[in-house]
Amino acid sequence: MLTELRIRNLAIIDAIVLPLAPGLNVLTGETGAGKSIIVGALGLLIGERATSDLVRSGADKATVEGVFDVAARRDLLDALDARGIDCDGTLILKREVPSASGGRARAWVNGSPVTAGVLAEIGRTLVNVHGQHEAQALLEADAQQRILDLFGDAETDRVAVGQAYARLAEARASIAALATRRDEAAKRADWLAHVAKEIGDAALRPGEEERLDEEARRLTHAEELQALLADVAATLDGGDEAALGRIGHLQKPLASLQQIDPSTSKLQELYDAAWYALEELAREAQAYAEGIEHDPERLDEVGRRRDLIFRLTKKYGGSIAAVLETGREARAELDLLDTAGLDLRGLESRVREAEDELRAAAERLSAKRAKAAKTLAKAVEERLPDLGMPDGRFQVALTPRAEPSANGAEEVEFRVALNLGHDARPLARVASGGELARVMLALKTILARLDGIPTLIFDEVDAGIGGRTGLMVGDAMRDVAEHHQVFAITHLPQIAARAHQHIVVRKAAKGGVTTSDVTLVREEERVDELARMLGGDPESLTSQDHARELLAMAAVPVPAEAARAPRAARGQRPKRRV
Repeated sequence: MLTELRIRNLAIIDAIVLPLAPGLNVLTGETGAGKSIIVGALGLLIGERATSDLVRSGADKATVEGVFDVAARRDLLDALDARGIDCDGTLILKREVPSASGGRARAWVNGSPVTAGVLAEIGRTLVNVHGQHEAQALLEADAQQRILDLFGDAETDRVAVGQAYARLAEARASIAALATRRDEAAKRADWLAHVAKEIGDAALRPGEEERLDEEARRLTHAEELQALLADVAATLDGGDEAALGRIGHLQKPLASLQQIDPSTSKLQELYDAAWYALEELAREAQAYAEGIEHDPERLDEVGRRRDLIFRLTKKYGGSIAAVLETGREARAELDLLDTAGLDLRGLESRVREAEDELRAAAERLSAKRAKAAKTLAKAVEERLPDLGMPDGRFQVALTPRAEPSANGAEEVEFRVALNLGHDARPLARVASGGELARVMLALKTILARLDGIPTLIFDEVDAGIGGRTGLMVGDAMRDVAEHHQVFAITHLPQIAARAHQHIVVRKAAKGGVTTSDVTLVREEERVDELARMLGGDPESLTSQDHARELLAMAAVPVPAEAARAPRAARGQRPKRRV
């Protein structure tokens, strides 16, 4: 649960530390005192967008920290450990928002830097904010379906339906794609056959173009090459004056040198290497010369082959590899005309299997939904009188689809009749904002045991209600608080009186700058705040008495001596009877 919220330099807040306790916590205060800012601060910890205009005027950054007790959340501790984040049972989420010139936003989990996305992922497992916007979400079919599936323990079945539908969609898409390819191939069959034959008859080979270029150069320059090689041969081995003949005379003096001075043996080694290198050069030149011939017919043949390659590469791609790939694709498309029938039969079999699988999964989901719809409707109807709607009726309508979708075989729709004698109609068409908030609260009360998120924030979901209905809504929040930590921002004293912990936010000028602050109120201070909420005048004895009555009804005792102590005895002016 959330044990402490720390806010610094956010909007009109300078620095506050907000303590929270188990059960129902309420936050009250005058309009504009800063209650919504505190909710916004919590939103920053669960990934809501952070902008520089949130930073208090004159500050370089705003920070929000949430301290959570997660010692009992083994799943979360394991997830944190997998991310390399140490946690001994206390988890601190921190978000820092810079001013316009202050750099970039940053986030931390237990002192370890993380992305805002990771912070949000962790924060949303700990806190869930329910406001008037969330109540409006009840009007969406997807939200109503998720609530029913959660209540009916059908989420696993819904996932199974979605997976089966995806497999069916994939098989159908494969059939459509194959049929399209087959039809396209049939339309282009003559052209494909021409392409495949033309490229196949050419019998191109990778690297052939380079080899032909080399051969063409040799054939074109055959006479010049032969003349050059004759010069090389004559220079190397053309008689006594040739290179090999002349250096042959060096063998004798080198041998004599070595006899006189054995250290000159290196000269002999160099001589031998030079002799063998020149001899090898002569042999290679001779061999190359023997391979050269002046063959005009072969030159013409090479030219024609090069022209063919040039034409095919220009027509089907910039290289022999591209031409060969075009030929392969053409043959594959032609083969498709022969194999598509068999492949389509196989895919149709897959479709039938996927349809059977989807149908079976959807039937299991539908059975759970049908059972859950009756139970949920009855449970909500039982809660409506306690929320000021004594004649309210609630139904969960399941309308069959023509065929199952990724969400099942039926549409889910919440219907209500909130007044006697009226037929049940879709929730969106009959509920006011206040009624919608109370229906959401009824659902949240029922789902509280199933919801794994420990802290629920209710942001002014009491809009549009008052009087005895406010008492009922407060009792409903107390019920939810039996299984969750609840933090409610409210303007209703009936709800505030039912809190286990009451926090007041006030706005005042400090150093010439408007600043919000919070105070944990108990006993007489709490009576004063409730009196203010009841009549606007905390000095009114009538309002004071009414406040004590509300606290007594909520079983939140106020000691008699504290409740009735004269205000003058505490250095304040006496109450006045109104």
